[in-house]
Amino acid sequence: MKVLAIDCGSNFLDFLMRCQNYGHQVKWFDRKRKDGTPRLAGKGIIEKIDDLEELRKKWLGWADLIVVADNIYLMEFLDPYRKLGYPIFGPSPEAAKMELDRLHGQKCMKDAGIPILESKTFHDYGSAIKFVEKNPEMLVSKPSGDANKALSYVAHDSADLCYMLERWGQRPDLVTAAKEEGFLIQEKVKGIEMAVGGWFGPGGWSKNIWENWEYKKLMAMDLGPATGEMGTLGRYVSKSKLADKVLFPITDYLKEIGYVGYVDNNCMIDEKGQPWPMEWTMRPGWPNFHNQICVHQGDPARWMLDLIDGKDTLEVSKEVTISLVMAIPDFPYSKLTNKEVSGIPVYGATDFDHIHWSEIMIGKDVPVFIDGKVVRMAHPVTAGDYVLVCTGTGSTITGARKSAYTAIKKVRMPASPFYRPDIGKGRMVPQLPQLHALGYATGLEF
Repeated sequence: MKVLAIDCGSNFLDFLMRCQNYGHQVKWFDRKRKDGTPRLAGKGIIEKIDDLEELRKKWLGWADLIVVADNIYLMEFLDPYRKLGYPIFGPSPEAAKMELDRLHGQKCMKDAGIPILESKTFHDYGSAIKFVEKNPEMLVSKPSGDANKALSYVAHDSADLCYMLERWGQRPDLVTAAKEEGFLIQEKVKGIEMAVGGWFGPGGWSKNIWENWEYKKLMAMDLGPATGEMGTLGRYVSKSKLADKVLFPITDYLKEIGYVGYVDNNCMIDEKGQPWPMEWTMRPGWPNFHNQICVHQGDPARWMLDLIDGKDTLEVSKEVTISLVMAIPDFPYSKLTNKEVSGIPVYGATDFDHIHWSEIMIGKDVPVFIDGKVVRMAHPVTAGDYVLVCTGTGSTITGARKSAYTAIKKVRMPASPFYRPDIGKGRMVPQLPQLHALGYATGLEF
């Protein structure tokens, strides 16, 4: 099969490597950097394309399967081809809007009969500050569009949030982004965070439902700044109380817009067991997709083409999975500092049952220690600060954690890489019994 990935965020390298190893022909379209030079992730591993006209004239028609990694880049470009019947797996502009336009996403939930939290959209920080001062229960700020994940903020009180809004309002780039895309101020609810997702196509939902718990903060015990995500606990299930409440009700709308791909709804479950959804994810999640890959069985890509055709052929293991993001400085502030972190050797990262490369390329003349000697050779090196993801599986959370943390300790780098030591543990220790008492996460055990 000929697989074309549209990936401008360096997320699909591992998936394409697995497709290539399975015997598929693969191509990767990636955008150029701001200075016009090629982006480095995957260099020397996967054949890459960065000419949009070449993509349009040659490679879209070449592919048996076109897989889209995000919902930001080339949505409008790809949409006419989707409507012509090209085999595109991933978000359309309508689906992307559910995630990126938070007010629209909330409206979709409400229209589908899913209870939502009170929220209000703003396009300037001054108005938002005045609103928060008068409404002290509105303590959550969520950006719309392709914004820095650190702008997702849950405050302790209204003074806390007002300070952050004032701080962001002093940055011209954030002021411009707020005017163009807006941001959401939302009611804060106490509870347990849990997400549920699934794969959707013309035939409806896949039989495999994905329950997952994200660890978004940089440091253990949920300390430090917010990142996209530092790791995930997840598992496939056949039945899910949370899916019944916040996922399946959106079915008719997904059919209406002709969506094919992954859908996820992240929620806070209050003390009475009522889930309050916060946001849609209408694309593969990162590193969530790596959790899923490690329990997918058989051909890594064929099931996607089948889903486009209305067939559910995805076979999975129902084991518990843990994923760990291994990064190097200046993560998670790379977009601010623009520090160059390519070319750092990555040693011991070839256990592909557990290791998933992300911002990695093949470097030349890299010093490698072999049989007591330093040998210079072609070898994996960094192509950014989001280096790789390590996964582990097991029948229990403890087993999955042992698998993942044993594997990641074998990876070595000169740049002092870091990862969270408490993925799958931490807050889950007190929260899992509470979820069980409310009828959620049944069968999941430590």
